[in-house]
Amino acid sequence: LKKEVAERIASPPGGKEYCYLSEIVQLYTVTRIEFMVPPDAFTPNPEVDSSVITLTLRDQPAVMVSDEAFFIRVIKAAFSQRRKTLRNSLKQLEAPKDRMDAVFNSIGIDLGRRAETLSVEEFGKLADFLLT
Repeated sequence: LKKEVAERIASPPGGKEYCYLSEIVQLYTVTRIEFMVPPDAFTPNPEVDSSVITLTLRDQPAVMVSDEAFFIRVIKAAFSQRRKTLRNSLKQLEAPKDRMDAVFNSIGIDLGRRAETLSVEEFGKLADFLLT
């Protein structure tokens, strides 16, 4: 894969590379970048570096949630407006305001954070809380 794509897929929470793709791939696989491949390893030489990654399929998703489709909607909404806080980006889910206001006190996730700071497990807690 292109080096930047491999880095996004394998990125841990908190980095600028962490994104929707990271979350979804890491939900179902354990990811690891194996090694970099320079452009001169190909003919013709591409103008980018490449990486080889390993995706090991999990026996079960990294987090068990009540509704997987809703969980994926939450992740997609959270990352849809990357520079916005969770409170603003999750408005498109149309969750009741009182439910959104109760997130921090109930599950300890500050909606003032940005999507790239949440782990797969935190997204699971958030999705299950908003769904109920």
